[in-house]
Amino acid sequence: MDRRTQADRDAITTEIGYAFVSACFAAALAFGAVYGPVLAFSLSPSTGRILAVAGGVLAAAVFLLRVVHVLLGFARRPENDGG
Repeated sequence: MDRRTQADRDAITTEIGYAFVSACFAAALAFGAVYGPVLAFSLSPSTGRILAVAGGVLAAAVFLLRVVHVLLGFARRPENDGG
């Protein structure tokens, strides 16, 4: 059984934190891009609800894709053994 060093565990923790924070930021930007017109213009309430749902779905997808992208990129780096 291969044991990780403290430096390995710290690197993993840092990478997870970075993945989470950057994914939150990207998701917020995606949501704002879709829902922003509701705040800027006088749109109907039904249009606002549709854009809120669409923005939420897009934000969730962007969040998940960003987390996966960052963590898979970390796992594939040459200095990591991937397991």
